[in-house]
Amino acid sequence: MVSGILTVLPTTGYKIGHQNIPRRKPTQSKQKRLPSTFRANLLFPDHAAATLQKREKFMNKEKSDALWQKAHERNAKRVLNLMMRLEGLWVKLGQYLSTRADVLPSAYISVLKQLQDSLPARPLEEVCHTIEKELGKSMKELFLDFDKNSLATASIAQVHRATLTDGRKVVVKVQHEDIKTIILEDLKDAKSIVDWIAWAEPQYNFNPMIDEWCKEAPKELDFNHEAVQWHQHGSGGDLVATGVKALAWCCYGNGSISVGQNTRTVSKNLGCTNKSDSDKPINQVDVLIPEVIQSTEKVLILEYMDGIRLNDLESLEACGANKQKVVEEITRAYAHQIYVDGFFNGDPHPGNFLVSKEPPHRPILLDFGLTKRISSSMKQSLAKMFLATAEGDHVSLLSSFAEMGLKLRLDLPEQAMDVTSVFFRTSTPANEAAEYVKSMGEQRARNMKALQEKTNLSRKEVKRFNPIDAFPGDMVIFARVVNLLRGLSSTLDARIVYQDIMRPFAESVLQEKIAKGPSANAQWIYDTPVHSDVEAKLRQILVELGNDDKILGIQVCAYKDGEVIIDTAAGVLGRYDPRPVQPDSLFHVFSVTKGIAAGMLHWLVDNGYVAVHHVLNHTAGLQNALSNLRENPLLGTDWDECLKQMAMSTPETEPGQEQLYHYLSFGFLCGGIIEVQYHAQVFEHERETKLTHSSVFEVLYDWNV
Repeated sequence: MVSGILTVLPTTGYKIGHQNIPRRKPTQSKQKRLPSTFRANLLFPDHAAATLQKREKFMNKEKSDALWQKAHERNAKRVLNLMMRLEGLWVKLGQYLSTRADVLPSAYISVLKQLQDSLPARPLEEVCHTIEKELGKSMKELFLDFDKNSLATASIAQVHRATLTDGRKVVVKVQHEDIKTIILEDLKDAKSIVDWIAWAEPQYNFNPMIDEWCKEAPKELDFNHEAVQWHQHGSGGDLVATGVKALAWCCYGNGSISVGQNTRTVSKNLGCTNKSDSDKPINQVDVLIPEVIQSTEKVLILEYMDGIRLNDLESLEACGANKQKVVEEITRAYAHQIYVDGFFNGDPHPGNFLVSKEPPHRPILLDFGLTKRISSSMKQSLAKMFLATAEGDHVSLLSSFAEMGLKLRLDLPEQAMDVTSVFFRTSTPANEAAEYVKSMGEQRARNMKALQEKTNLSRKEVKRFNPIDAFPGDMVIFARVVNLLRGLSSTLDARIVYQDIMRPFAESVLQEKIAKGPSANAQWIYDTPVHSDVEAKLRQILVELGNDDKILGIQVCAYKDGEVIIDTAAGVLGRYDPRPVQPDSLFHVFSVTKGIAAGMLHWLVDNGYVAVHHVLNHTAGLQNALSNLRENPLLGTDWDECLKQMAMSTPETEPGQEQLYHYLSFGFLCGGIIEVQYHAQVFEHERETKLTHSSVFEVLYDWNV
């Protein structure tokens, strides 16, 4: 768990409590505001004291943990009050932090969650003035009843319950006065800081990220745009959403040009209806979205819906809602928005969701201010990146980087796969966060070591090296969404397997590109001359194997008496890379000598010396028998030790039942059997070798000598 928080605080004193926090004035000059905002008060007194006492010889763990907990609680309140005072982007930062239960101490999560929808409300006079000015009518002309107390208040606006003159129950979202000026000032200041950092330390260039925020954040201040996006997400398309009443409306908007347009777009894409379909296809979702009644730039009127706030864990438990299923459905809804629609809400924090009170307790999606629209090519690149990570396909992963404009300064495919695997990792409940943070630190240390070896830099220099040469702006909001979803699942103690839940949606984007076998692809075998009858027969066999999904791509070349008798290429380069395999296509040649060992073993089989079909068919169940090679690659140089481990291993599956490629163990299996058969001297001349537990091979592989 994070043991210390580095925070930028004003040096002026302040008290804990909403009523003691003076509001920031948007007219305050930049010269006066920046020194106050960026004087570093690092919260060291509490943490230094805790660290010193933790090192006391006789302090037990329970006392030490209690000390840290108190320090976190005090400092979390300080951070909360500061962010409430500064408003604007600082509140949004706090909202983001409040969802990261997977990395932050629980004290910060419980305190900062107030920023999601529980900020101090603006005066009623200000709210009524904005409504009347925007809608051009008096409050009495607009509403039969208007609740003076806000349902929720966040960074951009606050929400009140009301009844229209026609009797409809609604919620009214009203933008804070002067918030636009504050947001634009904060963006300008942030841009200046990032420019200075990039000038002082070129390896830390965050301009693509801040440029994306400067482009997208101001758009959420137009509620007309939010309404349109909301409608489009809920009134058509492939998803099912239902209209159940919701209790509260969280007002923080995050989006794309105007809030009302965002809402209609999201609503249309997700296809909201009044029914819940239990037999929905795997790439559809079942969510609820309120109907937009009316919108202007600063006022948004929505259908009132009755539900439970997602961060109200006690109420969710009391009504019997399945938190795991709720979070899974939210994740599916976002996967559809990203991969299918190419248009998604960029702010999935707990305050922007409700859960219907009635079974089956469907999630209610709120607040479509910050939304992001991506191009069709970017959508496909993101899907390809996700699927390449799920498949462990390094070539396709690097290809997706190139397609989306992500450029690396070094060729480090293994480290790139590590990073994306972490990005799409299964979420962990909050109580497992400490172990996760520890494992992440270990993984980072391994990657830094690999980077140091690749660059020949010193340990100090490699820490300052930025391996990214260019970062696409479209990735900024996407990365934010994935991290917020992970924090959301940790907050609700849900374990979400993203590579399972998101996969159908990503695959649907690349449906036309997903590899098809010979039956659907007339050019599956690359068009080259047939050199012999043997090659003609081989191609027939390859077509059969391709139709049975046994081959993705293959090259076969054979010579006899100096003449080419086979030169065939077939299939595609990857499951999500539709380029055809050609005779001159290049492949990784790591472990290529396995082919030589396998050829020798086939010769033994053909001549009746041995029958080891489970090995040749990769159905022995020993595909991970040498999995420790990943941790200790040098073990692969110790022939005898690897054979010993192979002999002592227990099959993961019953031999002959499941075909899984033995990419780690195949060469040692073949070589070991050959060595035993001939008592061969594989690496040392005149060395007699006997496999200690050769009976294991006899039982597992149908050994017939």
